[in-house]
Amino acid sequence: MRVKGIRKAALAAAASGFFAAATFSTGAQATEGYFQPGYSAIQKSLAGTGVANSEDAMAPAINPAGLASVGQEIYIGLSWFSPIRKYRASGTFFVAPGTVKSGWENFVLPGIAYSQPIDSHSSWGIAMYGNGGMNTNYAGATPNSNCGPFTGVFCGSKAGVNLSQIFISPSYAWKSSNWSFGIAPILAIQMFEAKGLAFFTPLSISPTNMTNNHLSYSYGGGVRLGLIWNVSPTFRLAAAGSTPMWMSKFSKYRGLFRDGGSFDIPANVTVGFAWDASPKWTLMLDYKHIFYSDVGSVGGSTVAPFPFGSPNGPGFGWSDVDVISLGAEWRASPHWTLRAGYAHNTNPVGSNDVTLNILAPGVVTDHISGGFSYSFSGHSRLDFSAMYVPEHSVSGLEVTPFGPTPGSNIKLSMHQTDITIGYRYDW
Repeated sequence: MRVKGIRKAALAAAASGFFAAATFSTGAQATEGYFQPGYSAIQKSLAGTGVANSEDAMAPAINPAGLASVGQEIYIGLSWFSPIRKYRASGTFFVAPGTVKSGWENFVLPGIAYSQPIDSHSSWGIAMYGNGGMNTNYAGATPNSNCGPFTGVFCGSKAGVNLSQIFISPSYAWKSSNWSFGIAPILAIQMFEAKGLAFFTPLSISPTNMTNNHLSYSYGGGVRLGLIWNVSPTFRLAAAGSTPMWMSKFSKYRGLFRDGGSFDIPANVTVGFAWDASPKWTLMLDYKHIFYSDVGSVGGSTVAPFPFGSPNGPGFGWSDVDVISLGAEWRASPHWTLRAGYAHNTNPVGSNDVTLNILAPGVVTDHISGGFSYSFSGHSRLDFSAMYVPEHSVSGLEVTPFGPTPGSNIKLSMHQTDITIGYRYDW
């Protein structure tokens, strides 16, 4: 009874800590667009690879079928993320010229998960994790010679956006013979804020609900499904996917986002394999597709000929993202496991959409990662991952309501660093 009480207290404390950190953190995991390449230290050390090779209780965030092989475990993780975002503009009519760097370069985001077998064929679990990515903060004192007495990137003093997403996902997995299946309903909570867009308000259906309205909240959900086929004792194939997460509207920003504040979370699908090349080595490959273009406020053209907030109004112009990721794991000793990964994704931001995406420069394309796990005993493990995302840039003409500005150029750039530490305890 005392052990059960300790477990319940630990889970309650972990959950409280997650919600406290998530509430006060402006998570900015702007990697695959604004999806994270993995949600635990193990997943990140493999650059997000692992749809066919689940190793911790955070498995349902990628493939809920993997929960069937995890056992009883609690995972607690913390990520430090540092995105460096800037733009360089010349010959512009509206946007502040010169090289301008965004603030908000340090973010902390927690992750918590628990899994437990029900019987020899089924397991249940719950995971709490997050996304973010459209996070920028340009100083209000940014000189702008295009604005007369006004300052700021868009002539509206401080400019930027802040998007954070929290997911709470109970899950169930069932296995029989060579197959595992899983389902994970997802409750999603979004927080969003925009500022510095006052000069855009004449182009909105609701000018007072476009900018500088502090945080607005959105609620909804969807479901993730997955399966794993053990083709042989050493080779596994897997597929997993999430429906769109249908969200309530951001009421404070119904003059910014399409259809009166609509901002759903896009669907995604992943397929891949894992091969145990030897008793010590496992090699993995995944392919993921994220359907950003299906969400109007994200994928709609930045120059749509309709007002902001209308059903066909401007979005951020993001295209779908394809991701190829590779991972390798070496079980060097009973105590040490070493991992490395590399992922490449297509860039969602085109050259025609760089002006508005100064607010959301999710342009990076490559992820290089590594990490380790250390087993202290038969039950307790420490996981570590480090990820570097090299700088990538996209350039294009400034585009205003009057059309492209001849001779102008805006270059968006970003690079990132991510450090994640996780702790696992299994029974």
